[in-house]
Amino acid sequence: MKPTPVCFLIDDDLDDQEIFLLAWKQVDPSIECIYANDGIYGLEKLHRESLTPNLIFIDINMPRMSGIDVLIEVKKIRRLQKVPVYMYSTAADPAIIMECKRLGAEDFIKKAPTMSELEHALANILSNYKLSLSNYKLS
Repeated sequence: MKPTPVCFLIDDDLDDQEIFLLAWKQVDPSIECIYANDGIYGLEKLHRESLTPNLIFIDINMPRMSGIDVLIEVKKIRRLQKVPVYMYSTAADPAIIMECKRLGAEDFIKKAPTMSELEHALANILSNYKLSLSNYKLS
């Protein structure tokens, strides 16, 4: 039996967490979506050997530790270096987006004003993720 795919969201806003989790359930209910309330707690969860998510989403603006700092630390964890990381924020400053990609983020998602827009963005990510998995298995 194949393990359940896991999506990991690191975001300090409880409303944004709930919206994100609801959107994932609409896109693919077979994916387990877990979360952390801030970057420090997220890194603690990721340092546990048992947690290796398939996709990671990180809010940029968080207290205690910024999402960019979390991204830098995630990319230092050897078993997570190939896990796609998406930055997820209301702020879409092109310079910040470029910096995140330079630091290893797969892409940037602007927090959508509607549930359907978020579902569409997540469906695209999931589609690209599944495509990259099938390409990886074929090579």
